[in-house]
Amino acid sequence: MSEDRNFDDLAERFQRKVYGSLKGDIRLAVLWRDLEEQIPQIHGGKPLKVLDVGAGLGQLALRLAKLGHQVVVNDISSEMLSIAKSSAAASGVEDKIIWHHCPFQELTDHIEGKFDLVLCHAVVEWLADPEHLVIQLKHFLSEDAVLSFTYYNRHSLEYRNLIRGNFNLLKQETFIPDPGSLTPGNPLLPEQVRAWMDDAGLAVFAVSGVRVFHDYVTTTRGGNGVPESVVEMELAYSKKEPYLWLGRYIHLLLTRDGRA
Repeated sequence: MSEDRNFDDLAERFQRKVYGSLKGDIRLAVLWRDLEEQIPQIHGGKPLKVLDVGAGLGQLALRLAKLGHQVVVNDISSEMLSIAKSSAAASGVEDKIIWHHCPFQELTDHIEGKFDLVLCHAVVEWLADPEHLVIQLKHFLSEDAVLSFTYYNRHSLEYRNLIRGNFNLLKQETFIPDPGSLTPGNPLLPEQVRAWMDDAGLAVFAVSGVRVFHDYVTTTRGGNGVPESVVEMELAYSKKEPYLWLGRYIHLLLTRDGRA
C-alpha cells in the first residue's frame, strides 16, 4: 500500500456490510467479552481513561462512555467520525467524548497524558507502514495500561481462498484487493505482529480469534441459520486452539512487559 486507507468513501458501505450484519455482531461480542473478562474496572471502581485509535463507528467507545469512562476518540475519516458522533448524540454521550480527526501519526500533537485502556481495532492492516503503529500506541499507555489490538489474519485470508478454489490469487506475490473492497490490503502474519509487540516491549496476556468459522460457511444449514447460535459458538471457539488462529481477525490484549 502506498498510503494509509481513509474510509471516507466506504463509511456507509462499512456500516451496512459489516456492522449491519452478523459479522459485526460477532466482532463486537468477542471484543466486549474479552474486555469484560480481563478488565474488571469496566463495570466498577474509578473511571478508566480510554483512547480509541481509528475508532471508526465508535461502538465500543460509546459503550464505555455510557458506563462513565473518560473516552477520547480518533479517526482519519471524517465520514466515520460523523456517523459515530450521530450515534453518540442519540445515546446522550456525544459531549462526554473528546473527538479528534487526524492520522494516528499526529496524535501526539493533539493528545497529552497516558491512558488506562487503548483500543486499536482493524487499523494496522490498512496502513502503508504498519510497523510504526505499535510504537505510537505504546506512547499513550500508562504503566499498568492494557492495549486492545486486532489485526487482519493472513492465514485466514489464505485458508478462505483455498476453500473457494482461488488458487491463482494465492500464487500472486502481493495481495491486491479491489479498490472498493472492504478486504484489507495488508493482511498480517501472527508472527510478524508478535515481533512488533516484542520489539515495542509489550507482552500478550490474552488472545482470541474473531469469526473463527462464520466466514468459511458456504452452505447455511442447521445452527448456522440461527444468528444467536452462531454468536454463541463463535464465542465458545474464539479462545480454543487451534480454532482461534483461523479467525479473520486476531484480538490481542497486551501490557507493558517492564522494559522502558
